[in-house]
Amino acid sequence: MNNMQALKTNLPEDIALLKAWGDFDKAAELIKKYLTRPIPKALAERLTLELSILAELPMQYPYPYDEALKMMQEKVPGFTREDLETLKDDGYADWIYMNGVVHFQDMFVASIAKTVPKYKDIEVDEDQKTIEVSPVEILDETVNEMIEKGEKNYFIHIRHTVKIKKEAEELGNRIRVYLPIPQNADQISNIKLIDISPEPVKIADETYGQRTVYFEKPLEAGDTFTVEYSYENHAKYVKLDPDKVDAEQPDFETQELLPHIAFSPYIRALCEELTGGETNPLVKARKIYDFITTRVHYSYVREYLTITNIPDYMATGLKGDCGIQALLFITLCRCAGIPAKWQSGSYVNPASIGNHDWAMFYIAPYGWLHCDCSFGGSAYRNGAENRWNFYFGNLEPFRMAANSEFQLDFDPPKTYLRADPYDNQRGECEYENRRLTFHDFDEERVIVEMFPID
Repeated sequence: MNNMQALKTNLPEDIALLKAWGDFDKAAELIKKYLTRPIPKALAERLTLELSILAELPMQYPYPYDEALKMMQEKVPGFTREDLETLKDDGYADWIYMNGVVHFQDMFVASIAKTVPKYKDIEVDEDQKTIEVSPVEILDETVNEMIEKGEKNYFIHIRHTVKIKKEAEELGNRIRVYLPIPQNADQISNIKLIDISPEPVKIADETYGQRTVYFEKPLEAGDTFTVEYSYENHAKYVKLDPDKVDAEQPDFETQELLPHIAFSPYIRALCEELTGGETNPLVKARKIYDFITTRVHYSYVREYLTITNIPDYMATGLKGDCGIQALLFITLCRCAGIPAKWQSGSYVNPASIGNHDWAMFYIAPYGWLHCDCSFGGSAYRNGAENRWNFYFGNLEPFRMAANSEFQLDFDPPKTYLRADPYDNQRGECEYENRRLTFHDFDEERVIVEMFPID
Protein backbone atom coordinates (compact mmCIF):
# COMPACT_ATOMS: atom_id res chain seq x y z
CA MET A 1 0.00 0.00 0.00
CA ASN A 2 1.28 3.47 -0.89
CA ASN A 3 2.77 5.64 1.84
CA MET A 4 0.36 8.58 2.16
CA GLN A 5 2.93 10.55 4.16
CA ALA A 6 4.74 10.93 0.86
CA LEU A 7 2.29 13.76 0.12
CA LYS A 8 4.43 16.02 2.32
CA THR A 9 7.12 15.90 -0.38
CA ASN A 10 6.58 18.62 -2.99
CA LEU A 11 6.27 17.67 -6.65
CA PRO A 12 9.11 18.77 -8.96
CA GLU A 13 8.19 22.11 -10.53
CA ASP A 14 7.88 20.82 -14.10
CA ILE A 15 5.41 18.11 -13.02
CA ALA A 16 3.49 20.56 -10.81
CA LEU A 17 3.12 22.98 -13.74
CA LEU A 18 1.80 20.25 -16.03
CA LYS A 19 -0.64 19.11 -13.35
CA ALA A 20 -1.90 22.67 -12.73
CA TRP A 21 -2.53 23.10 -16.48
CA GLY A 22 -4.27 19.73 -16.57
CA ASP A 23 -1.90 17.93 -18.93
CA PHE A 24 -2.12 14.76 -16.85
CA ASP A 25 -0.82 12.44 -19.57
CA LYS A 26 2.38 14.46 -20.02
CA ALA A 27 2.79 14.76 -16.24
CA ALA A 28 2.51 10.96 -15.89
CA GLU A 29 4.98 10.47 -18.74
CA LEU A 30 7.47 12.78 -17.05
CA ILE A 31 7.00 11.02 -13.69
CA LYS A 32 7.88 7.70 -15.30
CA LYS A 33 11.08 9.26 -16.66
CA TYR A 34 11.96 10.54 -13.17
CA LEU A 35 11.42 7.04 -11.77
CA THR A 36 14.04 5.60 -14.12
CA ARG A 37 16.67 7.86 -12.53
CA PRO A 38 18.56 7.31 -9.24
CA ILE A 39 16.34 9.75 -7.32
CA PRO A 40 15.88 9.89 -3.51
CA LYS A 41 13.50 7.32 -2.03
CA ALA A 42 11.15 9.97 -0.61
CA LEU A 43 10.77 11.57 -4.03
CA ALA A 44 10.19 8.20 -5.69
CA GLU A 45 7.42 7.41 -3.19
CA ARG A 46 5.78 10.78 -3.86
CA LEU A 47 5.91 10.38 -7.62
CA THR A 48 4.58 6.82 -7.50
CA LEU A 49 1.62 8.02 -5.45
CA GLU A 50 1.06 10.91 -7.85
CA LEU A 51 0.50 8.48 -10.73
CA SER A 52 -2.62 7.18 -8.93
CA ILE A 53 -3.80 10.74 -8.25
CA LEU A 54 -3.35 11.77 -11.88
CA ALA A 55 -5.36 8.75 -13.01
CA GLU A 56 -8.22 9.68 -10.67
CA LEU A 57 -8.51 13.42 -11.39
CA PRO A 58 -10.03 13.25 -14.92
CA MET A 59 -12.79 10.98 -13.61
CA GLN A 60 -13.59 13.51 -10.87
CA TYR A 61 -14.02 16.42 -13.32
CA PRO A 62 -15.97 15.12 -16.34
CA TYR A 63 -17.79 18.31 -17.46
CA PRO A 64 -16.01 20.88 -19.69
CA TYR A 65 -17.15 24.47 -19.24
CA ASP A 66 -19.66 24.63 -22.11
CA GLU A 67 -21.25 21.31 -21.15
CA ALA A 68 -21.58 22.43 -17.53
CA LEU A 69 -23.17 25.69 -18.69
CA LYS A 70 -25.68 23.79 -20.82
CA MET A 71 -26.53 21.50 -17.88
CA MET A 72 -27.34 24.48 -15.67
CA GLN A 73 -29.29 26.26 -18.43
CA GLU A 74 -31.47 23.17 -18.85
CA LYS A 75 -32.25 23.21 -15.14
CA VAL A 76 -32.53 26.97 -14.51
CA PRO A 77 -34.44 29.17 -16.99
CA GLY A 78 -32.44 32.29 -17.86
CA PHE A 79 -29.18 30.94 -16.41
CA THR A 80 -26.23 32.73 -18.00
CA ARG A 81 -22.50 32.33 -18.48
CA GLU A 82 -22.08 35.17 -15.98
CA ASP A 83 -24.07 33.17 -13.42
CA LEU A 84 -21.74 30.21 -13.84
CA GLU A 85 -18.70 32.47 -13.57
CA THR A 86 -20.05 33.88 -10.31
CA LEU A 87 -20.64 30.41 -8.87
CA LYS A 88 -17.16 29.36 -9.98
CA ASP A 89 -15.42 32.44 -8.58
CA ASP A 90 -17.36 32.28 -5.29
CA GLY A 91 -16.27 28.66 -4.73
CA TYR A 92 -19.66 27.00 -5.17
CA ALA A 93 -18.77 25.14 -8.38
CA ASP A 94 -15.54 23.18 -8.00
CA TRP A 95 -13.28 23.09 -11.08
CA ILE A 96 -9.81 22.36 -12.42
CA TYR A 97 -7.97 22.80 -15.69
CA MET A 98 -7.76 19.85 -18.08
CA ASN A 99 -5.42 20.72 -20.93
CA GLY A 100 -6.10 24.36 -20.26
CA VAL A 101 -9.90 24.01 -20.37
CA VAL A 102 -12.01 24.51 -17.24
CA HIS A 103 -13.73 21.27 -16.19
CA PHE A 104 -16.29 21.04 -13.39
CA GLN A 105 -16.48 18.39 -10.68
CA ASP A 106 -18.95 15.54 -11.14
CA MET A 107 -21.12 16.70 -8.22
CA PHE A 108 -21.12 20.40 -9.07
CA VAL A 109 -24.87 20.65 -9.74
CA ALA A 110 -25.74 18.87 -6.49
CA SER A 111 -23.27 21.09 -4.62
CA ILE A 112 -24.86 24.26 -6.00
CA ALA A 113 -28.36 23.02 -5.16
CA LYS A 114 -27.32 22.13 -1.61
CA THR A 115 -25.38 25.28 -0.75
CA VAL A 116 -26.77 28.22 -2.74
CA PRO A 117 -30.30 29.22 -1.59
CA LYS A 118 -31.12 30.76 -4.98
CA TYR A 119 -30.79 27.32 -6.61
CA LYS A 120 -32.11 25.08 -3.83
CA ASP A 121 -35.10 23.92 -5.89
CA ILE A 122 -33.24 22.84 -9.03
CA GLU A 123 -33.59 19.20 -10.01
CA VAL A 124 -30.64 17.00 -9.11
CA ASP A 125 -29.92 13.80 -11.02
CA GLU A 126 -30.78 10.68 -9.04
CA ASP A 127 -27.19 9.41 -9.01
CA GLN A 128 -26.02 12.72 -7.49
CA LYS A 129 -28.43 12.77 -4.62
CA THR A 130 -26.68 12.28 -1.32
CA ILE A 131 -27.58 12.15 2.31
CA GLU A 132 -29.53 15.11 3.59
CA VAL A 133 -29.69 16.63 7.04
CA SER A 134 -33.44 16.69 6.61
CA PRO A 135 -36.08 16.01 7.59
CA VAL A 136 -35.24 19.01 9.71
CA GLU A 137 -38.38 18.50 11.77
CA ILE A 138 -37.10 15.11 12.97
CA LEU A 139 -33.74 16.62 13.90
CA ASP A 140 -35.24 19.54 15.79
CA GLU A 141 -37.67 17.29 17.62
CA THR A 142 -34.86 14.88 18.57
CA VAL A 143 -32.48 17.63 19.66
CA ASN A 144 -35.13 19.31 21.81
CA GLU A 145 -36.10 15.99 23.39
CA MET A 146 -32.46 15.20 24.21
CA ILE A 147 -31.95 18.60 25.81
CA GLU A 148 -35.11 18.13 27.87
CA LYS A 149 -34.73 14.45 28.84
CA GLY A 150 -30.94 14.01 28.64
CA GLU A 151 -30.82 11.20 26.08
CA LYS A 152 -32.38 9.54 23.03
CA ASN A 153 -31.79 5.92 22.01
CA TYR A 154 -32.42 4.02 18.77
CA PHE A 155 -32.33 0.45 17.54
CA ILE A 156 -31.00 0.34 13.97
CA HIS A 157 -30.84 -2.57 11.52
CA ILE A 158 -28.89 -2.10 8.25
CA ARG A 159 -28.02 -4.21 5.20
CA HIS A 160 -24.92 -3.24 3.19
CA THR A 161 -24.09 -4.82 -0.19
CA VAL A 162 -21.27 -4.46 -2.69
CA LYS A 163 -21.13 -5.82 -6.23
CA ILE A 164 -18.39 -5.47 -8.83
CA LYS A 165 -19.58 -3.60 -11.93
CA LYS A 166 -19.91 -5.60 -15.14
CA GLU A 167 -17.16 -3.66 -16.85
CA ALA A 168 -14.74 -4.39 -13.99
CA GLU A 169 -15.58 -8.10 -13.66
CA GLU A 170 -12.68 -10.53 -14.03
CA LEU A 171 -14.29 -13.88 -13.39
CA GLY A 172 -11.93 -16.29 -11.70
CA ASN A 173 -9.64 -13.52 -10.46
CA ARG A 174 -9.31 -13.48 -6.70
CA ILE A 175 -11.35 -10.62 -5.25
CA ARG A 176 -10.88 -9.03 -1.82
CA VAL A 177 -13.74 -7.02 -0.32
CA TYR A 178 -13.89 -4.99 2.91
CA LEU A 179 -17.26 -3.76 4.24
CA PRO A 180 -17.52 -1.40 7.24
CA ILE A 181 -19.41 -2.65 10.30
CA PRO A 182 -20.23 -0.97 13.64
CA GLN A 183 -17.59 -0.49 16.30
CA ASN A 184 -18.23 -0.84 19.97
CA ALA A 185 -17.85 2.93 20.28
CA ASP A 186 -18.86 5.25 23.10
CA GLN A 187 -22.45 5.53 21.80
CA ILE A 188 -22.72 2.17 19.96
CA SER A 189 -23.54 -1.10 21.78
CA ASN A 190 -25.32 -4.44 21.48
CA ILE A 191 -23.90 -5.05 18.00
CA LYS A 192 -25.23 -8.13 16.21
CA LEU A 193 -23.98 -9.46 12.89
CA ILE A 194 -27.17 -10.98 11.53
CA ASP A 195 -26.13 -12.25 8.11
CA ILE A 196 -22.85 -12.26 6.19
CA SER A 197 -22.59 -13.62 2.66
CA PRO A 198 -20.48 -15.24 1.33
CA GLU A 199 -18.51 -16.70 4.22
CA PRO A 200 -16.08 -14.04 5.48
CA VAL A 201 -12.38 -14.64 5.96
CA LYS A 202 -12.10 -12.27 8.92
CA ILE A 203 -14.22 -10.00 11.09
CA ALA A 204 -12.19 -7.27 12.79
CA ASP A 205 -12.41 -6.84 16.55
CA GLU A 206 -15.26 -4.62 17.83
CA THR A 207 -12.80 -2.01 19.06
CA TYR A 208 -10.56 -1.88 15.95
CA GLY A 209 -10.08 1.67 14.66
CA GLN A 210 -11.52 0.94 11.19
CA ARG A 211 -13.71 -2.10 11.64
CA THR A 212 -14.55 -4.30 8.64
CA VAL A 213 -15.77 -7.69 7.57
CA TYR A 214 -13.31 -9.12 5.04
CA PHE A 215 -14.09 -11.42 2.10
CA GLU A 216 -11.69 -13.15 -0.27
CA LYS A 217 -12.61 -15.57 -3.08
CA PRO A 218 -12.36 -16.15 -6.84
CA LEU A 219 -14.95 -13.86 -8.41
CA GLU A 220 -17.97 -15.64 -9.86
CA ALA A 221 -20.75 -14.26 -12.03
CA GLY A 222 -23.41 -12.56 -9.92
CA ASP A 223 -21.32 -12.42 -6.72
CA THR A 224 -22.78 -9.99 -4.18
CA PHE A 225 -21.01 -9.30 -0.90
CA THR A 226 -23.42 -8.60 1.95
CA VAL A 227 -23.31 -7.82 5.63
CA GLU A 228 -26.47 -7.29 7.67
CA TYR A 229 -26.18 -5.99 11.21
CA SER A 230 -28.07 -4.32 14.03
CA TYR A 231 -26.95 -2.16 16.94
CA GLU A 232 -28.16 0.32 19.51
CA ASN A 233 -27.17 3.97 19.58
CA HIS A 234 -27.48 5.52 23.04
CA ALA A 235 -26.98 9.25 22.63
CA LYS A 236 -26.66 11.27 25.83
CA TYR A 237 -26.90 15.04 26.05
CA VAL A 238 -24.10 16.94 27.77
CA LYS A 239 -24.66 20.54 28.83
CA LEU A 240 -21.31 22.28 28.67
CA ASP A 241 -20.17 25.00 31.04
CA PRO A 242 -16.74 26.66 30.66
CA ASP A 243 -16.71 27.41 34.41
CA LYS A 244 -16.71 23.70 35.19
CA VAL A 245 -13.63 22.87 33.08
CA ASP A 246 -10.74 21.36 35.04
CA ALA A 247 -7.54 23.33 35.36
CA GLU A 248 -5.49 20.27 34.38
CA GLN A 249 -6.11 18.81 30.91
CA PRO A 250 -4.63 15.72 29.20
CA ASP A 251 -2.22 15.91 26.26
CA PHE A 252 -3.06 12.68 24.42
CA GLU A 253 -4.35 12.88 20.83
CA THR A 254 -2.71 16.27 20.36
CA GLN A 255 0.11 15.26 18.00
CA GLU A 256 0.35 15.66 14.23
CA LEU A 257 -0.63 12.77 11.95
CA LEU A 258 0.97 13.40 8.57
CA PRO A 259 0.16 14.22 5.87
CA HIS A 260 -3.10 15.91 6.83
CA ILE A 261 -3.21 16.55 10.56
CA ALA A 262 -0.24 18.86 10.21
CA PHE A 263 0.52 22.16 11.94
CA SER A 264 1.52 24.11 8.85
CA PRO A 265 2.54 27.77 9.29
CA TYR A 266 -0.91 28.80 8.08
CA ILE A 267 -2.72 26.43 10.46
CA ARG A 268 -0.61 27.74 13.34
CA ALA A 269 -1.40 31.33 12.37
CA LEU A 270 -5.12 30.58 12.05
CA CYS A 271 -5.16 28.77 15.39
CA GLU A 272 -3.48 31.74 17.05
CA GLU A 273 -5.94 34.15 15.39
CA LEU A 274 -8.93 32.14 16.64
CA THR A 275 -7.75 31.14 20.12
CA GLY A 276 -4.84 33.44 21.00
CA GLY A 277 -5.07 34.80 24.54
CA GLU A 278 -7.73 32.26 25.57
CA THR A 279 -6.79 29.70 28.23
CA ASN A 280 -10.02 27.74 28.67
CA PRO A 281 -9.89 24.73 26.26
CA LEU A 282 -13.69 24.53 25.96
CA VAL A 283 -13.86 28.16 24.87
CA LYS A 284 -10.98 27.56 22.45
CA ALA A 285 -12.79 24.60 20.88
CA ARG A 286 -15.98 26.65 20.59
CA LYS A 287 -14.12 29.44 18.79
CA ILE A 288 -12.80 26.87 16.29
CA TYR A 289 -16.29 25.41 15.86
CA ASP A 290 -17.78 28.88 15.32
CA PHE A 291 -15.20 29.69 12.64
CA ILE A 292 -15.93 26.52 10.66
CA THR A 293 -19.72 26.68 11.01
CA THR A 294 -20.11 30.39 10.25
CA ARG A 295 -17.29 31.30 7.85
CA VAL A 296 -16.85 28.15 5.77
CA HIS A 297 -19.47 26.89 3.33
CA TYR A 298 -20.36 23.27 2.64
CA SER A 299 -19.20 21.90 -0.71
CA TYR A 300 -18.95 18.47 -2.26
CA VAL A 301 -15.34 17.75 -3.10
CA ARG A 302 -13.29 15.32 -5.13
CA GLU A 303 -11.94 12.10 -3.63
CA TYR A 304 -9.67 12.77 -0.64
CA LEU A 305 -6.88 10.80 -2.34
CA THR A 306 -6.40 13.73 -4.73
CA ILE A 307 -6.07 16.47 -2.06
CA THR A 308 -2.50 17.06 -0.87
CA ASN A 309 -3.33 18.71 2.48
CA ILE A 310 -6.98 18.49 3.51
CA PRO A 311 -7.13 20.99 6.43
CA ASP A 312 -5.13 23.60 4.47
CA TYR A 313 -7.39 23.00 1.45
CA MET A 314 -10.40 24.01 3.53
CA ALA A 315 -8.76 26.69 5.65
CA THR A 316 -7.60 28.57 2.53
CA GLY A 317 -10.50 27.82 0.15
CA LEU A 318 -13.11 28.17 2.94
CA LYS A 319 -15.19 25.28 1.58
CA GLY A 320 -15.46 21.55 2.09
CA ASP A 321 -17.66 18.58 2.95
CA CYS A 322 -18.33 16.94 6.31
CA GLY A 323 -15.02 15.05 6.48
CA ILE A 324 -12.92 18.03 5.50
CA GLN A 325 -14.69 20.16 8.10
CA ALA A 326 -14.14 17.49 10.74
CA LEU A 327 -10.46 17.21 9.87
CA LEU A 328 -9.93 20.96 10.07
CA PHE A 329 -11.64 21.01 13.48
CA ILE A 330 -9.42 18.14 14.68
CA THR A 331 -6.25 19.76 13.35
CA LEU A 332 -6.97 23.19 14.86
CA CYS A 333 -7.94 21.63 18.19
CA ARG A 334 -4.73 19.62 18.34
CA CYS A 335 -2.73 22.66 17.34
CA ALA A 336 -4.37 24.47 20.29
CA GLY A 337 -3.44 21.59 22.63
CA ILE A 338 -6.96 20.10 22.79
CA PRO A 339 -7.22 16.31 22.28
CA ALA A 340 -9.29 15.57 19.19
CA LYS A 341 -9.92 12.58 16.96
CA TRP A 342 -11.97 11.21 14.10
CA GLN A 343 -15.26 9.31 13.99
CA SER A 344 -17.23 8.31 10.91
CA GLY A 345 -19.51 5.79 9.28
CA SER A 346 -23.11 6.47 8.27
CA TYR A 347 -25.80 8.97 9.11
CA VAL A 348 -29.01 6.98 9.49
CA ASN A 349 -32.22 8.91 9.93
CA PRO A 350 -35.73 7.52 9.41
CA ALA A 351 -35.73 8.88 5.85
CA SER A 352 -32.25 8.16 4.47
CA ILE A 353 -28.79 6.69 4.98
CA GLY A 354 -25.42 7.80 3.65
CA ASN A 355 -21.76 8.57 4.29
CA HIS A 356 -20.90 10.90 7.12
CA ASP A 357 -17.89 12.07 9.14
CA TRP A 358 -17.66 14.01 12.38
CA ALA A 359 -15.16 14.75 15.15
CA MET A 360 -14.57 14.14 18.83
CA PHE A 361 -12.68 16.29 21.34
CA TYR A 362 -11.73 15.80 24.98
CA ILE A 363 -12.37 18.26 27.79
CA ALA A 364 -11.93 17.28 31.44
CA PRO A 365 -14.10 16.63 33.42
CA TYR A 366 -16.59 15.89 30.60
CA GLY A 367 -14.40 13.37 28.76
CA TRP A 368 -14.83 12.73 25.04
CA LEU A 369 -17.39 15.00 23.38
CA HIS A 370 -18.78 14.97 19.84
CA CYS A 371 -18.71 17.73 17.28
CA ASP A 372 -20.45 17.81 13.88
CA CYS A 373 -19.37 20.95 12.06
CA SER A 374 -21.31 20.26 8.86
CA PHE A 375 -24.61 19.72 10.68
CA GLY A 376 -23.81 22.70 12.89
CA GLY A 377 -23.08 24.87 9.86
CA SER A 378 -26.36 23.83 8.23
CA ALA A 379 -28.23 24.74 11.42
CA TYR A 380 -26.49 28.13 11.59
CA ARG A 381 -27.31 28.96 7.94
CA ASN A 382 -30.96 28.11 8.58
CA GLY A 383 -31.22 30.18 11.74
CA ALA A 384 -31.64 27.12 14.00
CA GLU A 385 -29.55 28.40 16.92
CA ASN A 386 -30.59 25.63 19.29
CA ARG A 387 -29.44 22.94 16.86
CA TRP A 388 -26.26 24.89 16.04
CA ASN A 389 -25.27 24.95 19.71
CA PHE A 390 -26.25 21.29 20.16
CA TYR A 391 -23.73 19.96 17.64
CA PHE A 392 -20.89 21.46 19.63
CA GLY A 393 -20.48 18.66 22.16
CA ASN A 394 -23.37 16.38 21.17
CA LEU A 395 -24.83 14.09 18.51
CA GLU A 396 -28.31 12.71 17.91
CA PRO A 397 -28.63 8.89 17.81
CA PHE A 398 -28.79 8.69 14.01
CA ARG A 399 -25.25 7.40 13.54
CA MET A 400 -23.41 4.17 12.67
CA ALA A 401 -19.83 4.53 13.86
CA ALA A 402 -17.41 2.24 11.97
CA ASN A 403 -14.20 4.29 12.20
CA SER A 404 -12.54 5.97 15.16
CA GLU A 405 -9.10 6.47 13.61
CA PHE A 406 -8.11 8.40 10.53
CA GLN A 407 -5.57 6.87 8.13
CA LEU A 408 -5.44 3.35 9.60
CA ASP A 409 -4.75 0.09 7.75
CA PHE A 410 -7.54 -2.45 7.64
CA ASP A 411 -7.27 -5.72 9.52
CA PRO A 412 -6.01 -7.50 7.44
CA PRO A 413 -4.39 -4.66 5.44
CA LYS A 414 -5.05 -4.10 1.76
CA THR A 415 -2.27 -4.84 -0.70
CA TYR A 416 -2.97 -1.96 -3.08
CA LEU A 417 -3.78 1.70 -2.60
CA ARG A 418 -7.28 2.16 -1.22
CA ALA A 419 -9.91 4.16 -3.09
CA ASP A 420 -10.08 6.25 0.10
CA PRO A 421 -6.73 5.82 1.89
CA TYR A 422 -7.97 7.49 5.07
CA ASP A 423 -11.50 6.40 5.90
CA ASN A 424 -14.04 3.69 5.09
CA GLN A 425 -17.78 4.15 4.65
CA ARG A 426 -18.64 2.64 1.28
CA GLY A 427 -16.36 -0.37 1.41
CA GLU A 428 -13.20 -1.22 -0.52
CA CYS A 429 -12.32 -3.84 -3.16
CA GLU A 430 -9.21 -5.09 -4.92
CA TYR A 431 -8.16 -7.97 -7.07
CA GLU A 432 -5.25 -10.17 -6.10
CA ASN A 433 -3.16 -8.52 -8.80
CA ARG A 434 -4.44 -4.93 -9.05
CA ARG A 435 -6.17 -1.96 -7.46
CA LEU A 436 -9.88 -1.17 -7.76
CA THR A 437 -11.56 2.21 -7.19
CA PHE A 438 -15.07 3.43 -6.40
CA HIS A 439 -15.71 3.49 -10.14
CA ASP A 440 -15.39 -0.30 -10.25
CA PHE A 441 -18.14 -1.37 -7.86
CA ASP A 442 -21.67 -0.53 -6.76
CA GLU A 443 -22.66 -0.37 -3.11
CA GLU A 444 -25.98 0.02 -1.35
CA ARG A 445 -27.03 0.55 2.25
CA VAL A 446 -30.63 -0.10 3.24
CA ILE A 447 -32.38 0.58 6.53
CA VAL A 448 -34.16 -2.69 7.33
CA GLU A 449 -35.60 -1.51 10.63
CA MET A 450 -35.22 1.53 12.87
CA PHE A 451 -37.12 2.63 15.95
CA PRO A 452 -36.60 4.50 19.25
CA ILE A 453 -35.97 2.47 22.41
CA ASP A 454 -36.08 3.31 26.10
